Order: sequence, then C-alpha cells, then structure tokens
Amino acid sequence: MLCGGAATAAVPDAGLTSEQLEQLGERNLRVVETAVADIAASGSPVALEVLQALQDGRLYRRQADGVTLVATRVGGVLVYSDPLIGTLGEPLADADVTLIRVSNRIRRALSAAIASLSLDSEDPAVRLAAARQFIDSPDSDLLEAIETALVDEPDGRVRNELEVARAAAIASDPGQSEEARREAVDRLAEAGSSRARRVLLGMFIEEGSELDARRDAAVEVIDRNLARWQQIQNLWHGVSLGSVLLLAAMGLAITFGVMGVINMAHGEMIMIGAYTTFVVQGILRGISPALAEVSLLIALPVAFLVAGLIGVFIERTVIRRLYSRPLETLLATWGISLILQQLVRTFFGASNQRVETPSWLSGSMEFGQIMITYNRLAILIFALVMLAAVILLLKKTPLGLHIRAVTQNRKMAESMGIRSDRVDMLTFGLGSGIAGVAGVALSQIANVSPNLGQGYIIDSFMVIVFGGVGNLFGTLVGAMTLGITTQLVEPTLGAVAAKVLILVFIIIFIQFRPRGLFPQKGRAAE
Repeated sequence: MLCGGAATAAVPDAGLTSEQLEQLGERNLRVVETAVADIAASGSPVALEVLQALQDGRLYRRQADGVTLVATRVGGVLVYSDPLIGTLGEPLADADVTLIRVSNRIRRALSAAIASLSLDSEDPAVRLAAARQFIDSPDSDLLEAIETALVDEPDGRVRNELEVARAAAIASDPGQSEEARREAVDRLAEAGSSRARRVLLGMFIEEGSELDARRDAAVEVIDRNLARWQQIQNLWHGVSLGSVLLLAAMGLAITFGVMGVINMAHGEMIMIGAYTTFVVQGILRGISPALAEVSLLIALPVAFLVAGLIGVFIERTVIRRLYSRPLETLLATWGISLILQQLVRTFFGASNQRVETPSWLSGSMEFGQIMITYNRLAILIFALVMLAAVILLLKKTPLGLHIRAVTQNRKMAESMGIRSDRVDMLTFGLGSGIAGVAGVALSQIANVSPNLGQGYIIDSFMVIVFGGVGNLFGTLVGAMTLGITTQLVEPTLGAVAAKVLILVFIIIFIQFRPRGLFPQKGRAAE
C-alpha cells in the first residue's frame, strides 16, 4: 500500500518541471540521461532528493495522471509526496502506481549527477562522499565541477579528496597531455589509498612507455604504503580484541585469584548482562523511543546488580560448600552454566536477540587508511575505565583491603577479625557483577544468545593464567598480548591455526612461569 499522511508539504518548486520528471520514466536512455542532467543543473532544492530516489528505487509514477512521486518507507508503509508541490493526495494502492526502473547506464549518470550535487551540500561528510565517488568513477567531463568545488572548499579532508579526484579524472583521460597525466600519477601515488591504486590500474596507457613505468612505480609505492597501514589496522584489531578479553576476564581474575574457584559459569554472567541490556532497552523503548539512546547507560548499573545478585546466590547456595575442592567447583559451576543457559532459552528463546546500537555509538572514523568504529573505541575506553575503577576499589576501600588481606593470607586475615566468608560472598558477587557489565558492552559487537558466554570463557582463563592469577595489571597485559598476537598471526595462519598456536605457547609458557607474568605476593600465593 502506498499512502500519505506523514510527509510535510513543500514550497512550490520553480526550478524543476513536470516534463523533466516525466522524462525520467522514458524508455529512450538518451532522453533519461538528458533529464538527469537537466534536473541536476536546475538548481532545485529537491533535485538531489529526486535523483537519489530514482537511484534507490523509490521514484513512482501515478497511473491515473502520470504524476511522478517520491516514496519513503515509514513504519512499514510507503509515504509519497509530489516533488513539485509537496502536497499529498489520497492513499494509493500498489496497483495505482508504477515503479520507475533504471538501467546500469542510467545508474552511472545518476552517480555522477548525485556526486556533483552533493558537492554543494553544507555537510562536509556529504561532500567527502561525493569526492570519493568521483575517485571511484573518474570522468574528465566532471573536471570543471571538481575544480570549481576546490576553489571554495574550506574542509581540509574534503579538499584533499577533491585533489585526488581531479588527478584521477586527468590520469584516466587519454586525451590529456603526457605531462598532465604524469603529474596526476604522482598525485595518486602521494595519496597512497586503495582508491588511487584502482585508478592507476585502470588507466589506459601505451605499454612500455615512460608513463607506464611511472604508473607501475606509483602502484609499488601505494602497495608498500597499504601494507604498512594493514599492519596498523591489524594492531588496532588486536587492541580491540584485547579490550574485549580484558572486560571478559576482569571479573574472573578477582574470583579466581581471591577464592581459587574455577568458575565455569562466568561466561553465563556475561550472557546475563547482555540479556539485561536487551530487557532494559525494550522497557525504555516502550516508555519512550527517545530513551533508547540512553538505554546502555541505564543498563550498566542494572546489569551489575542483576549479575552480582545471581553471583551472590550461587556462592551462598553452592560455592561456599566446595571451597578447597577445585575439581568439584569446576563441575558444579559447569552444571550451573548449563542451567542458566536453559533458563534463558526458556524465557527468551534460542534465537539471537537484537540490541540496538545508539546513534552516538554508530558509525566510524578514519585514521589514515584504517577505519575505527565508534563502538569498538568505546569498548576500549570503557574497559580501561572499568579496570581503573576496580583497582581503586581494591586499593582505596575497606572492602578492597579485606579482599587483599584474604588473598594474601586467609588464616591471618581471619585472626584479625575479617569475616572471610562474607568477603568471599562479596568478591564472587563483585566478579559476577563486573561480568554482567562486560555483557552490556559485548551486546554491541556480539550476538545476544544463550551461547554468548561460551565464546569467552576459555579465552578468559588463558588471559588470567598468562598474566598472573588475581593480578589485574597482569590481566591487562595478558589480554592485550593475546589479542594483538591473535590478530597479527591470523592473517597468515588462519583463525584456527592461530588459536592452536597461542594455546601451545601458553602451555609452554606455564612450564617456565607457572604463576604467570605477574604472580601474586604473600604466603598463600606461595
């Protein structure tokens, strides 16, 4: 159903004519190309909207009178408007309209026209995308538009891309002078991007000529530059993976280090945090859609409390009866993990649940030739903040003092009046709460499913064994070391071989350093 009712009426547009809109639906491709060019040159404020609608398959023709309509989907329904006057008519059935289709030839003309119009946008991001469109589809006919835009472009990044686009248009045009094409090749080599490389490889050059040799040299320069940036990209991916491992292992480092409990249900605490985020987001969206933007911030303390209370319940009912019996705690917590997974399947189903990413965490930024997504960057910052907060808690609070005392010498701490059983309960709750907070962060990059925690439990144990049981600084070093190593090795050996290699390395490492890089101090640790 194609209907109206949600669009806003527009001011009558004198720059665009009904004849131009009608020509967009003609079968003669030359007529359509002419119409696209005329609309782009009309100066109409809705010209870009019309051409984008045609490119996206959202331009319709009303069969009753041939009026061209722009359609947008709102709430599962197509809402239409007249691009000339903006007024809405009665709702239309699907049979009352015909979609205006375009061929590949027209798509190329549309891409160039849309990019040209986008150069006039007030948004630098739109102008940047248009400049890159010119690089991807170099056309000497657009040189005048590029050079005109260069004169008044205030943004440095956009200006740089426009200069590369100008070089791409010149280099790709055999009709340009030899000197101009050589200068263009040098500028593309200086850009050093994969886009510039594609332009160079697509140039029509006489084989064996000086320009051909210059082009080959430029491609080699770009290949070396891209190889360096790829290593930096892999390094960033390693740091990103390390921050995820740090979040996942931080709570386990506390419980394992203080209590000596091999908690195989730690991954399920992460899963509970992720499902708490899903529930909180659903409740807030039901109250007001605007609250979804802050749902993650609200979910953080809620997930900490939910996972922490479940951890306290598990410690009081099961774990406290199994201290000094590590094999039994391993089997008991493994059984608890299966129970928690089944409970989640019962209440939420076995399929993945979708947690929306707020707008302030969506998108990415460029740094040279690498991409850094905002959600990964936020997780890295959040992991470091969480690590600092836990260190402050252990160093500057009475609870932290008691935890450190019990860690170093349990019997001596008890003789000083510290209730070790209460410390154990709070420590297990703290570790579980931190795991729940980790689940909130991981819900932004992983599927929220009953098996979410299973993907992190083994890696978490490897991190704390490598870094040193109970040592948070060792957990940081271990997480970053394993994350970076994994990402640097995977491109060469593959994911499975890289995991096996790291596991073998840790097995060999603990033969020489069984207490990890940064072992605990104290009589109990010895």
